[in-house]
Amino acid sequence: MKKAFFSMLIIFTVTTGIFAQEEETEKKYSLNGYITNMQSVLICDSIDGNWINDNLIHNRLNFNWYPKDYLSFDISARTRFFSGDMVRQDPLFSENMSKDNGIISMNRNIFSENSFLLNSQIDRAYIAFEKGNLNATLGRQRINWGRSFVWNPNDIFNSYSFFDFDYPEKPGSDALRIQYYTSATSSAELVVKADSAKKVSGAGLFKFAAGGYDFQIIAGMINEQDYVIGTGWEGNIKSVSFKGEASYLHPKTNFKDTTGVVVASASLSYFFSNSLMLQGEFLYLGSGTIDYEIDSVTGLVNVDLVNRDLSVKNLSVSKYSLFGSISYPITPLLNASLSAIYYPDLNGYYFGPSLTYSLADNLDFAVIAQTFRIKDFNDFKLSFAFLQLKYNF
Repeated sequence: MKKAFFSMLIIFTVTTGIFAQEEETEKKYSLNGYITNMQSVLICDSIDGNWINDNLIHNRLNFNWYPKDYLSFDISARTRFFSGDMVRQDPLFSENMSKDNGIISMNRNIFSENSFLLNSQIDRAYIAFEKGNLNATLGRQRINWGRSFVWNPNDIFNSYSFFDFDYPEKPGSDALRIQYYTSATSSAELVVKADSAKKVSGAGLFKFAAGGYDFQIIAGMINEQDYVIGTGWEGNIKSVSFKGEASYLHPKTNFKDTTGVVVASASLSYFFSNSLMLQGEFLYLGSGTIDYEIDSVTGLVNVDLVNRDLSVKNLSVSKYSLFGSISYPITPLLNASLSAIYYPDLNGYYFGPSLTYSLADNLDFAVIAQTFRIKDFNDFKLSFAFLQLKYNF
């Protein structure tokens, strides 16, 4: 961890030194972020069973420096203070919170005791260069190649969980990204990424427009293990938004003797004149359902649907997934939404209602629930309830 912070300090110092030698009429800086206080309860199996209560204070800071029109430096960090039953009961909680998938570890537990944990992580730290049609970024960054809302088969560098609503920025990657805009509607992109296991991923993307749609084509290799090719699109069917993406992954080893995996998603969304929004999405996961274990003591299913490590091959728990959502601003200050996922091949579902109320400028209060039930996982049941207060600055 110390090496990571020293690396960032060296980059910042060298960059500052270079441009301090030049006369500048103006330097541009920006600093923003948010702080949230979220109380949560986890209910296992049934409402009359064990309840696990936790509290999370989450602070995020985003710092941006623009020394030149063509050069910028961005660094963002999130600091989280966990307290409650989960910290006490999970022996791996502290270890899991300090994991870092990047080539440089920038995640550290500052204080860790029996009932609380203070963790800080740098999840964005990159230098960006832009000149004409060329854009290049180096460092920890978000590389978003996805088109759909819930599941993104084209998002091969940093998959994320739809259920992790308290992390809207989503994870980043340690990578070099080069973009070149060939026209107003087309561009080419090349990304090389390395992770904590010293595995390298690399892929190219080409975007273009045709027939009123935006298309993309991707090709490359993931973690030196799988070749990948894919495509994505975004457009409209009359007034209905239509998006989708698909990827085909084939193992590098024993190429001729193995079969590949197809992952595909497609979504439709529609906004009514009264601001009511309807959304639907479908996922096909060629790798099939995930494995699960049954605890020998409690008899409960041991499977993490929310915080498990995600990749393109395990975006969902089942081979087929159907998503639907509806949201509506009841008043200018109060918004209601409801989302659900059906897993037909597992006889399971997810159900997630929420209410968000604007208390003041930049201050929001939210009530959120998440319920899972999968009968084919030994009738697995799990529910969460959250109270979240968020201030943006």
